[in-house]
Amino acid sequence: MAWLEVVRKGALTTIQDRGRPGNAAIGVGESGAVDRESHDAANRLVGNKVHAATLEATVGGLALRSVGSISVAVTGARAAVTVNSKPAPDYAMLHLHTGDVLAIGVPDSGLRTYVAVRGGIDVPAVLGSRATDTLAGLGPDPVEPGSQLLVGTEMDDWPAEDFIPPPVPPESPVPLRVHLGPRDDWFTPASIRALLEQEWSITNDTNRIGARLEGPGPLHRSKRGELPSEGMVAGALQVPPNGKPILFLADHPPTGGYPVIAVVSADDLPIAAQLRPGRHVRFVQTSREQFARHH
Repeated sequence: MAWLEVVRKGALTTIQDRGRPGNAAIGVGESGAVDRESHDAANRLVGNKVHAATLEATVGGLALRSVGSISVAVTGARAAVTVNSKPAPDYAMLHLHTGDVLAIGVPDSGLRTYVAVRGGIDVPAVLGSRATDTLAGLGPDPVEPGSQLLVGTEMDDWPAEDFIPPPVPPESPVPLRVHLGPRDDWFTPASIRALLEQEWSITNDTNRIGARLEGPGPLHRSKRGELPSEGMVAGALQVPPNGKPILFLADHPPTGGYPVIAVVSADDLPIAAQLRPGRHVRFVQTSREQFARHH
């Protein structure tokens, strides 16, 4: 038996997998890794099954001590990685022995870093997932110093390669593809143009649930009244009464009563997951056919 002991937790470190889809009818969102692409890459590097649980560290600062021989990989937001205070690569497989300390610094850019362990993190599943849902309070608690994280048995064949090229940093402003709707008709033509033609910035009000955006001004409705609660998906741009859109991420609520002006392509959600406060984005409209191919 092997495990990782948490020496330092960083700002927020949670256990994540690919989430618990299919439970919206009972009021439970999908949750899971915000940057699923980085989560999956970490699992591939250590030869895990796709649903194996990883650690998601927000703004770095995580340090782990190995008890037993353990293979790990670090992906996501680029940060200094060390083993026993010596530099180590990210996006590559690392081998730890008893007493070794893996530490992750604060990323220069990006927001979320992922640590995969060969075999996955072994915690009890809730509704078929080991993911921590910070909105619903489901799944394991965020890790704390002294937490002992058992290594599971969710391994697959060893990978054919020990290295995956890190993603290329996005341009600035970051382009995010969107499809208008389903409630774009609730907004004035000028607000639709502002959404698509102006730059928007990520505010400090951002977490696993979503990111509030700041733009040239509030988006104005063309319709008054109340909208019945409707189902939500990750990537939805919901606009509350103050006119400042919220980009929903992994722990978003399954339903909402405010109109959704557009939805970000699923292929661009890993990029959105790494946007730190202050980053600027622009929304690029796609056709319904293009959006369907990327969602």
